[in-house]
Amino acid sequence: MEREKFGSRLGFILISAGCAIGIGNVWRFPYVAGNNGGGIFVLFYLFFLVILGIPVLTMEFSVGRASGRSAVKACQQLEKPGQKWHLHGIIAVAGNYLLMMFYTVVTGWMLHYFYLMASGRFEGTDTAGVSAVYHEMLGSPEVLSFWMVIVVVVGFLICSWGLNKGLERISKWMMLALLAIIVVLAVRSLTLPGASEGLSFYLVPNLDNVKEIGIGNVAVAAMNQSFFTLSLGIGAMAIFGSYLDKKRSLMGEAVTVSILDTFVAVTSGLIIFPACLTYGINPGSGPGLIFETLPNVFRSMPAGRLWGSLFFVFLAFAAFSTILAVFENILSFWGDLFGWSRKKAALVNIFLMIALSMPCVLGFNVLSGLEPLKAGNTIMDLEDFLVSNLLLPLGSLFYVIFCTSRYGWGWKKFRAEANLGTGLKVPDGLRRYCTYVLPCIVAVIFIYGLVTYF
Repeated sequence: MEREKFGSRLGFILISAGCAIGIGNVWRFPYVAGNNGGGIFVLFYLFFLVILGIPVLTMEFSVGRASGRSAVKACQQLEKPGQKWHLHGIIAVAGNYLLMMFYTVVTGWMLHYFYLMASGRFEGTDTAGVSAVYHEMLGSPEVLSFWMVIVVVVGFLICSWGLNKGLERISKWMMLALLAIIVVLAVRSLTLPGASEGLSFYLVPNLDNVKEIGIGNVAVAAMNQSFFTLSLGIGAMAIFGSYLDKKRSLMGEAVTVSILDTFVAVTSGLIIFPACLTYGINPGSGPGLIFETLPNVFRSMPAGRLWGSLFFVFLAFAAFSTILAVFENILSFWGDLFGWSRKKAALVNIFLMIALSMPCVLGFNVLSGLEPLKAGNTIMDLEDFLVSNLLLPLGSLFYVIFCTSRYGWGWKKFRAEANLGTGLKVPDGLRRYCTYVLPCIVAVIFIYGLVTYF
């Protein structure tokens, strides 16, 4: 497959940010912040994003741009003869497919809830009724399959049109719409009666909360969130580096993408916390916050049907931006490995992805008795565990060592590639930090993720 280039820098930034911006920002970030003391968590999160997320993202962009290939072939282009760094391609392929096996299903939830909210399904229901709608959706393989198939078909169809005509054109408009909607929703939420209380909980560090939770637990939760929010380690970002020209340095681009990603995550909290505290909802109520809690907020709010519909459109755009980015990666794998055209790879992958996503769909109903890993788990929990706790941290550790070790690509070559063009440069003074400290931080996240999960 011929290697295309982005039509504009804005396209690259919005698509890369779109890959990072997903349900981790707008679903996970607010409830993790709520569970970890609000303001102090946000401070830790921003700190770890700078010292951890940006360096690894710069490395992944650099490997992509220097090789001009997807993650499945990138290291083969850069490694010395006889080396085995290219085996990371297996992690990249596995990570992208595993992520999409449940991400396509959850994106379908967002579309279904937009339909329910816009059609007035929640009007006149009570709290128990809202919860029943959520469990009714999960219990229906037909409903989950319908929306999942729509997500898969539309996603691969857009990517089959090409980088510029498909992914870049659609993602630009979708991301600009997402940013506009989130600002409108945040302004609406900040005008609610409980806005000041919500902002105080969210943004003012509360030392009593920190004492209760433990400063170590808050720090590790923030470290985890900053790491996973950028989708690092499985080559999902390297592919966009491979489509990039040499006009801009890559650390500057990594900072810009991280700022956009953080803006969406933090603004999601500005929407959710004032709304929750206005209507007496616990903002730390966990993963059910979006689907069981927030519909109660919208049904109580004046013009709630409109605001709820907008909110779930925003969620769907955030999730779908990641879908498009990872589908692009998958098509690039097939192009690099087999020389297939986009359209041929897309057609095959539509059927493959639908089949691979079915275990997640059935895990909530027909196969709900199957509890992998530990009691109460679903098949989606297993898939999420494999990606989030194993493949992302191990893949990121790989990029750090490959870019800093003389036995890999090496610091000098990485830095030379990253610093081509105008913009923020990687200073040579970061070498010791990136070589010795950064791998330790990633290893700590990996070990902690395993220990806490079990």
